[in-house]
Amino acid sequence: MADPDRLIWDRMLSHLRDKHAVLCRQWFSDLRPLGVASGQFNVRVPDAVKRNYLHKQCIDLFNDAAFTVTGRLMPVRFLGPDEHYAPNPTLNPTLTSPLPEWNTKPSARNSAKETSGTTTNEGVNHGSNALLRPSPAHVNGSVELSDSLPSIEVKPKHETTLAAGPPSTSSTGSAHFFKALEHRVVQPGREDSLVINPDYSFENFVVGPGNRLAHAAAVSVGASPGKAYNPLFVHGHVGLGKTHLLQAICLRIIEANPAAVLYYISCETFVTQFMEAVQAGQMNDFRHRFRDVDVLVIDDIHFLTRRERTQEEFFHTFNSLHHDQRQIVLSSDAPPEEIPDLEDRLVSRFVSGLVAKVAPPCYETRAAIIKTKSRLRGLDMPDDVACYIAGKIDTNIRELEGAITKIQILAQVDAKPIDLELAKTALGDDDSAPTSGPSIQTIIDCVTQYYRIKVTELQSKRRPRSVVLPRQVCMYLARRHTRHSLEEIGGYFGGRDHTTVMHAIKTIEVKLAEDEAFPVVMKLFEDRFKPAQRTAP
Repeated sequence: MADPDRLIWDRMLSHLRDKHAVLCRQWFSDLRPLGVASGQFNVRVPDAVKRNYLHKQCIDLFNDAAFTVTGRLMPVRFLGPDEHYAPNPTLNPTLTSPLPEWNTKPSARNSAKETSGTTTNEGVNHGSNALLRPSPAHVNGSVELSDSLPSIEVKPKHETTLAAGPPSTSSTGSAHFFKALEHRVVQPGREDSLVINPDYSFENFVVGPGNRLAHAAAVSVGASPGKAYNPLFVHGHVGLGKTHLLQAICLRIIEANPAAVLYYISCETFVTQFMEAVQAGQMNDFRHRFRDVDVLVIDDIHFLTRRERTQEEFFHTFNSLHHDQRQIVLSSDAPPEEIPDLEDRLVSRFVSGLVAKVAPPCYETRAAIIKTKSRLRGLDMPDDVACYIAGKIDTNIRELEGAITKIQILAQVDAKPIDLELAKTALGDDDSAPTSGPSIQTIIDCVTQYYRIKVTELQSKRRPRSVVLPRQVCMYLARRHTRHSLEEIGGYFGGRDHTTVMHAIKTIEVKLAEDEAFPVVMKLFEDRFKPAQRTAP
């Protein structure tokens, strides 16, 4: 008989994938259900970073999933790899109602021992009677679970909120219930550090021409904190990957030395804590908090601007850490010398290490980022869709992630596979809107009708003569009559790079000069989409 704890867990994940697909990550398959103890559904997490991330960012939605699947107010408890799990051997819970017919195939990562009805190495029996009606028990000495628990009326919200952060708990009653049962989870490094996203590792960072130096420096710092580059100052515009590099450093250091005292905060937090310490007369505590660390990582250090007292305190903190060869990592939207009203002595110290810029990603890097971000979500993102997004969005990585989210949700709502047509719909590529010139899609329609070929042939990797010329005509007309860049145009045609587009344009220019009949054909195309130009305001 199937392991009931695994059955519940698989159905919880199915619920999350159905209602909160944006939350789900591939590494959720590494989580292992342990069973019910003290009224909680315990789940083993392979490392402390992921455990802390789940507790801080995902706990509400997991609690809602547990309630939806079981019909019980049963909070989820995430246990790190070394946390003790004490099951209740007298537990004999049952389901209150039949479960939906969801896919409950166990994960291939779980061994036969874990999914059998025998006692596992965690010391808990996973037999067929190990479901969900908890015996009366005190949890943390504060809340008692009783047989009357099912009578509590709680209506979970099955909202389709698409924001990256988790929403609140399903109801006021369950919020109090879960709060009373909440376990204190300690952040790797300092307890009040910012939450580290397990996705932000070096392995998931796409290296391109614009971030190669910053990535190499970050890898060196992660391998040898305090010795390679100290301080490391990473700067660049918003949404280009600075935070990813900072968190990757943290992850690498924690992985190599879990005992390292690492403090990862925003500059705003530093400023706030300083002001609170001054008002409360607790400057000694403040200084110990920031100076008794092995690694200090501060995001958005440019917030120190125009704060003279805070800059002075950070100056002394910097000197103390640097003197003791403790690693300092900083990020900013601008290089040190361009941060307004930043004291010269701080600027000189920031540039004494390595200052590395993160530039906007090129077209090829953007396409690779889209593929990587999609893989982390378990999405099968076709190459032509990735290239289309990369050609359409060239601002920053956060907007690329937003585009992936829109496409993912639309595919789920419409129950359709992700393809180029769906991507265009999701990103609002409305060719019917009035413009000052034809859209690329209008040009493609005219050319494909004339040459009697399919759009998919234009976007394929094939290079037969019957397709190459129409493709080159489309690229030439798109460059001549639209405002799209070479990279963007290439993105519409199977993700071809800008050099391919340039070659196509030159080929058509030569053909226009040498073939007397060809200019007539090109004028025919331009006449066909002139009505689109006349509709412009």
